[in-house]
Amino acid sequence: MKKHGLNLPLLILILMFLSGFSGDNNSNGNKTGYIIIDGLRRTYILHIPSSGFNHLLPVVFVLHGGGGNGGKMIKLTYGGFDKLADKTGFIVVYPDGFEKNWNDGRSMSEANYDTFKNNTDDVGFISALIDDLIKKYNADAKRVFVTGISNGAMMSYRIGCELSGKIAAIAPVAGNIPENFINQCKPSKPVSVLAINGDTDPLVPFNGGDVTGPFGKRKFGRVLSAHESVMFWVKNNGCSPDPIIIDVPDKDPDDVTRVQKQQFINGRNNSEVILYTIKNGGHTWPGGYQYLGEWIVGRTCRDMNATEVIWEFFERQERLISEQ
Repeated sequence: MKKHGLNLPLLILILMFLSGFSGDNNSNGNKTGYIIIDGLRRTYILHIPSSGFNHLLPVVFVLHGGGGNGGKMIKLTYGGFDKLADKTGFIVVYPDGFEKNWNDGRSMSEANYDTFKNNTDDVGFISALIDDLIKKYNADAKRVFVTGISNGAMMSYRIGCELSGKIAAIAPVAGNIPENFINQCKPSKPVSVLAINGDTDPLVPFNGGDVTGPFGKRKFGRVLSAHESVMFWVKNNGCSPDPIIIDVPDKDPDDVTRVQKQQFINGRNNSEVILYTIKNGGHTWPGGYQYLGEWIVGRTCRDMNATEVIWEFFERQERLISEQ
């Protein structure tokens, strides 16, 4: 008799949803740590630059996608943040979501993950981890940045909303603001934003709507479009509504993608908002590891390296902060 429901291969794909690939963290110079939040042991991977932490250092939080962990983000980015940290001097932290997912603001009924059902306090976790890094590793409270992919991108948006007093800038990749969360997003100050979205993303729709598992078999809540997500921050930051539009050079014609950059400037407190649209791009990290086949997650853009672009953006925010 045929059993109803999901077959095993599809179930595995859904469990790997939005980040799924295996691999141990073998990066040199990294250490694991944990803090206790609401009785839960919350873990993370920490990379201290080779120069040490004998002076104030900026911090970059890198948030994994649903079903992932910090080690998989290192693999997805080819360890790029660690390399840049050693070269330029900043702390990188890869936190682990509870049960491999982030409570990014989607409703409990929509997302159907334990993280959401239990209303896990991930904002509290990140906030406490920031305080811990400031205390133990000389992290600079004025230079804390957050990036992430997919579920981690949506969590980056939530952190920007709820921890704007602690966060200098965010850089979500392949994720938009959850539709039901937008009315709760009330940042206390401007937060600079760099968003990267593929316009043919098969999992988190570029034009908004239902987030789905592979092949659209299950729905995991609704999100705003990439444009709506960005324009919320343009308005919040008081940026010019008319963007500077730049077509990024097509460095790799074989990847069948093109990149357009829209930059909204002149925001309050020197803030800015940027949207990189990857035309023909999928649910992927530009310049990163193609963790699943194109037929599942879409194409990976090779015309830009998201890791390098994001750090350059964060570095520019450092300079703008110093000018205030």
